[in-house]
Amino acid sequence: MAAQAWLWTSLTVALTFILTVVNGNSEGDALFALRKSLSDPDNVLQSWDPTLVNPCTWFHITCNQDNRVTRLDLGNSNLSGHLVPELGKLEHLQYLELYKNNIQGTIPSELGSLKSLISLDLYNNNISGTIPPSLGRLKSLVFLRLNDNRLTGSIPRELSNVSSLKVVDVSNNDLCGTIPTSGPFEHIPLNNFENNPRLEGPELLGLASYDTNCS
Repeated sequence: MAAQAWLWTSLTVALTFILTVVNGNSEGDALFALRKSLSDPDNVLQSWDPTLVNPCTWFHITCNQDNRVTRLDLGNSNLSGHLVPELGKLEHLQYLELYKNNIQGTIPSELGSLKSLISLDLYNNNISGTIPPSLGRLKSLVFLRLNDNRLTGSIPRELSNVSSLKVVDVSNNDLCGTIPTSGPFEHIPLNNFENNPRLEGPELLGLASYDTNCS
């Protein structure tokens, strides 16, 4: 019996190690894909070594006790380039902080797979395209700050179903349509939508199309 117990314990430890390595490599691969898409003149990503077992020792990365990535902190880091869909593989990520850089391109719809995400801070960049409706799947999201970019299109109504949302700021973009008024948007101040020349005031439900001025 002792031998069987020892064997079972050894197998459990080995399996846990294998899963940690596989998960760590998968998350490391996703983060390294981001690194390859970015220009980093100040070498803030110098420690991002894809040959390590997991990315938990990389600067600007925080992991939980299971060595899964929970935070990506690269705000105000003089980065340029674009976001990558591989970020959607960081399933335990809670904080995605990339504000005050010069990131271009669009917001990947794959970010809607980040089921643990609490904060998405992409403000003060040069991001274009639309706000992905897939962000409406982020049921833990509290902070959504996309202000001071070049975003177009309407504000996805799917976000009205994210009851956890407390802060939404999409000011200083080129959004169109009307401002949502249901769900969490009931309590978002109007100045968080200002300086979008084609965005009209709060929608009157049933009286006007929410995507007016978007053609």
